[in-house]
Amino acid sequence: MSEEASVSRRRFLAVATSVTGAVGLAMTAAPFIASFRPSARAQALGAPVEVDISKLETGSMVRVQWRGQPVWILKRSKEMLELLGNHGDKLRDPDSMESIQPAYAANATRSIRPEILVVIGTCTHLGCAPIEKLQPADAELGADWPGGFFCPCHGSKFDLAGRVYAGVPAPTNLVVPPYRFVGDTMIIVGEDTGASA
Repeated sequence: MSEEASVSRRRFLAVATSVTGAVGLAMTAAPFIASFRPSARAQALGAPVEVDISKLETGSMVRVQWRGQPVWILKRSKEMLELLGNHGDKLRDPDSMESIQPAYAANATRSIRPEILVVIGTCTHLGCAPIEKLQPADAELGADWPGGFFCPCHGSKFDLAGRVYAGVPAPTNLVVPPYRFVGDTMIIVGEDTGASA
C-alpha cells in the first residue's frame, strides 16, 4: 500500500470516527436536555385556557379551570349592570384600589367589556367556594340584595362585579385573572395583552 493511500485511509477513519462520536454524543445528550423541559402536567397547569362564550346566555355563567383554580365567566344583563352603581356605600373596596385585577379591569364593572365578568371563583377570606346568588332580593339574603355571590362558609358577600361588601370576613374583592378577547366569542384566560376588544 502506498504512502498516499495510507494517509487517505487514516483521514477517512479519523473523519468517520469523529462523525460517529458526535452522533453518539448528540443521542446521549438529547434525553438529558429534554429532562429540563417542564412536564406536560406542569405545562397544562399554567397554560392559558380558551373559552368559547358564543352560547353563553345573558344572566348565566360558565365555569372553567385555570392553574387549578375555578374561573367564572358571567354574562351580565343590562339590569345587572345598572344594579352595580346602587350600593357603592355598602362595599369595602368599591373602586378596587386594594384588590387584584389587571389595569384594564380596574373600573366600575371590573372587566374589559362591561357585560362580561371574569373572576376567580374563590373567596378571598379562606379560599372557600362562593355560590352564585345572581337574582336580586334573594329570600336567603334579604330584600335589599342586588345579586352577586355568597360564601356560605363564613358569610362573605360579593356583588355582580365581584366587589366585597363591608363587614364581612373577606378582605378584598374577588381576583380578576389576566384575560383577553379573541374576536367576539372567544376569551383566553391566562394571557394578558391589554384591553383588546
